[in-house]
Amino acid sequence: MSADTKTASAPGAVPLAAGMRVNGKQWHQTKTAFRPRSNQTSFEKRTEERKALAAVKAKEKEMKDEKEAARQERVEKIRTKRAAKEERVRYQAMEEKMHKKRVERVKRREKRNKMLKS
Repeated sequence: MSADTKTASAPGAVPLAAGMRVNGKQWHQTKTAFRPRSNQTSFEKRTEERKALAAVKAKEKEMKDEKEAARQERVEKIRTKRAAKEERVRYQAMEEKMHKKRVERVKRREKRNKMLKS
């Protein structure tokens, strides 16, 4: 008796047959217990994954913000350039109509007004 148990439990030995099925359908596979929690991860692993995802999202947000800041800087530069050009054109038109010294006085006065407004 002890010899039979040793050979059955030895590593690499063929497992004992389960016997005939009760319902008589031996051609079906034997079913295992339903264990829905078997593929769940541990709490520590989930928290690590969340931290990693949060770090990735923070980096993405930082990169997007940098890109948007660079874009806004370019837009602002274009706006100031256009405003300066409009001002130059306006002063050129004034110089054609008025004396140059009077245009210079108007420029200085407008500059003072701009400083007071800001």
